[in-house]
Formats: sequence, C-alpha cells, structure tokens
Amino acid sequence: MTVNAIGGRRPATTNGETAGRPSWAPLAVMLTGTFMIVLDFFIVNVAIPSMQRQLHASAAGVEWVITAYGLTYGVGLITGGRLGDRYGRRRMFMLGLIIFTLASLACGVAGNVDVLNVSRAIQGLGAALAGPQTLAMIGVTYTGRQRVTAVTAYGVSLGLAAVLGQLFGGVLIQANVLGLDWRSCFLVNLPVGVAALIAAPRVLKESRGARGDRIDLAGTVLLTAGLVAVVLPLVDGRQAHWPAWAWALLAAAGPILAAFAAHQLRRRRHGRAPLVDLGVLADRAVSAGLVATGLFYAAMASFFVVLALYLQEGRGLSALGSGAVFTVVGAGYLAASMAGPAMTARLGRQWPALGGVVMAAGYAALALTGGTGAHQSILPILLPLLAAGIGMGMLTAPLTGIVLAQVQPQQAGTVSGLQSTVVQLGNSIGVAVIGVVFFGALAGATGLAGGFMHAFRVSLIPLAALPLAAAIAVQFVPRLRPAEPEVPQEVRASVQP
Repeated sequence: MTVNAIGGRRPATTNGETAGRPSWAPLAVMLTGTFMIVLDFFIVNVAIPSMQRQLHASAAGVEWVITAYGLTYGVGLITGGRLGDRYGRRRMFMLGLIIFTLASLACGVAGNVDVLNVSRAIQGLGAALAGPQTLAMIGVTYTGRQRVTAVTAYGVSLGLAAVLGQLFGGVLIQANVLGLDWRSCFLVNLPVGVAALIAAPRVLKESRGARGDRIDLAGTVLLTAGLVAVVLPLVDGRQAHWPAWAWALLAAAGPILAAFAAHQLRRRRHGRAPLVDLGVLADRAVSAGLVATGLFYAAMASFFVVLALYLQEGRGLSALGSGAVFTVVGAGYLAASMAGPAMTARLGRQWPALGGVVMAAGYAALALTGGTGAHQSILPILLPLLAAGIGMGMLTAPLTGIVLAQVQPQQAGTVSGLQSTVVQLGNSIGVAVIGVVFFGALAGATGLAGGFMHAFRVSLIPLAALPLAAAIAVQFVPRLRPAEPEVPQEVRASVQP
C-alpha cells in the first residue's frame, strides 16, 4: 500500500511499518491480546457468587473456574513459546487467540459448571499459545528506544489487567446488559478477540527462532507433569484440606523436574534442540530476574485475593464498590509505570528494588490501618493502597526488561515462556501460601466481619516479606547497560513480511 508522503510523512508498508522503523500498530494488537488473557484470570473473582447460584454449583465446582484456567495456562506456557519459535510466532499468537475466543463463547453460554470448567481449561490452552509470543515478537519488531518503550507498555498492560480486573468484572455484573450477569465477563472477549484477529495478519510480521529439531515431546511431558505436580496441590490442596494425593504430588514434583533438567542437558550434549535451553539460566540477569519475578507476583496476586475478601466480607462492599477501591491501587501503579523508563535509566536495578520496599511499606501500613470496624470510613486504607500500587508499578516493567535485556532474539520465545510460567507459578504459590495463613487466621477468629479483618491483617505480615525478598534478589542482577544491542543481521533475515 502506498501512502502520500506530502508533509513529511513516511510511506507505510502493509505491515504498518514506516520507512526506517516500525509503527506502533503491531504493539497495539499484541497488547490487546495480552491484556485480554491476563484480565480473564482476575475478572471472574467477583462473578463467583453469581455463578454458584445460577449454575447450582458446589463451592469446589466454582473454585475450579479459576483453577482450570490458571493450571492449563501455567503449564503450557513454555511449550507455547517453543512452538512459536519453531512454527511462527504470529501463527501461534493467532491460533491461541482463536482458541481463547471460541472458548470464551463456550464459557458464556455454559449451562452447567462442568461445561464451564472444561471451557475454562481450553481458554487456558489458548492463552498458553498466544501469551508467550508477545515478548518474542516485540524483540524482533522493535530495537533500541522503541523496544524499551514497547517492553514498558507490555509491563504496564499486565499490571493494569491484574489491578483493574476486579473493577471491570464489577462494572459488567452491575450493568447486567441483556440480563447476562456473570456471562458478560466471558462474552466481552468476543468482539475484542475478533478485532485482534482481523488486525493481526495485517500488521504483525511472522518470525521464528533458530531452526532446530522437532519439538521435544518427552521434555514436554516431563515439564507438564512436573508443573502440574507443583501447581495442582498448591491451587486445590487447601480447599480439599490437604489430602494425601496433594502431598504425594508435591513430593513427586522435585524428582520429575530433576528428570526434565537431566533430559534437557542430555539433548544439548547430543546436539539436539532442548525444549528449554537451561544455559540461559547462567545469565544472572535471567536467573535473578526470574526469582524476583516469582516473588513479586506471589505478593501481588495473593494480595488481590485477600483484599477482595476483606473488602466484600469484612467491609460489606458490593462487587462494584470493591472494584472501585482497586482503582486506587491502579492509579498508583499507572503513575509509577509512567515514570519507570526515566527512573530506570537513572537508577538502573535500584528502581525496581526500591519498588519492593515501597510495596512492602504499603502492606505494612495496611496492617496498621485495615483493622477498623465494618462501618468505619474506608479512607484510612486508601493511602496505603496507593503506596502498594506505586510499588507494583515500579517493579513490573523493569523486571520484564531485566529478564530480557541480554537475551538473543532467537531465544526470546523460550525465555518469555519461562518468564510467563514463573509469573503463573508465583500467582499460584502465593495464593496457596497466603491462603493458608488467611483462612487459618479466619478459622481462629470470632465474628464474621471482624474475623475477615483480623485474617487480612495477619496475612499482610508474610505478604510484606515477599516484595522485600524480591528487592534483595534484584541486587544479584548485573548492572543494567545503558544501551541494548541491536538485533543481529542473521536474525533480522528470519523475520518475514
């Protein structure tokens, strides 16, 4: 397509690229898909009571609405990234969006909780295919300052989807358009998914990683089994009162993952492409960054769960009222995210480390102000919530940049899949561990509202320790370099219009 260049405008290509550098249209499409996928993890929390009433489901049945999505999403991410490296990132991104969008329709029309949970599991598989492609495509689409901006925008979109998910869910349920109630939380994905799918082949370039062997099926099975053994008991064990199968799976997880690592090293020794190149962990920026990422997301995801319970059960707020309080966290997050690139350029790794301290301070302040009665003003907790949101915004995008700073583009899919898996594991482990603390304190308290407030304050103690631990992990990251390397010529040649 030819564009009139009068007035100094550069001609554009069919992929939305201006002469000399790409446009932001590809990033908009990538982030639309990513935002939708992350939002769907958090948006259903406020819809659980309505689902349970309308579908006549048990408590365990509706708990699987979250578990089924998170489990299939988390265990499929590394394989999804590897499939993108081999068969094409744009292709896998679009296939994942197709699966995700169709599964969203199935969720929205589900007549019973079993159909809903199967559809949620399929949604998670679609998310695992599409999710890890975004960072990989950013790595081969943008360079220099554009890449820094794109990665920052990616981090901001992840955090906003998590922070605002509860608000969006509350608004949709409150509006009750066409009497859809909780179903609108899923059906809203349809127009968004279709729009992204229409735009994707027009603006996204196809790219692949280094040519290699076929997908490592044995490694895929071992990795999936190992991650299921970790995630399943942590997500579902507490609700089932920690039965023997939960402990057996946790005990088996270590040996299974050790077997996976040995298998990967053996393939590499024999010159065959592993599913995960464990050599990337030798880079301290990757290994320390992944540790910090897991700790941070454990602190954020579990905080959102206990905050929602505290606001609705302890303070008696509606789903919409609870979601509105979350906007205070979102405001702090957005403000810190906007300042992030300039502050990271000045302070380097100390900017996200400081974010961990600010986040922990916000949690500690909440422990001091969040124990007031159900009928007391909500105002005293708003400033600590703002501080917590600021700390989250200081951490999210810089952590993503730390992990990917020196990764070669041909490994971007594998590393982004690894990072996304760590995010989901951090979410699951954090919710499980803090859930044990929260519900343990709740069981020992007297009075429903007062019990939720007491449990909230107790859970904030370990919650404050997690971002501090993330700040310590960041100190093991090498100093960030002021400029990142350009994409090598041989990698550029593999990027096809």
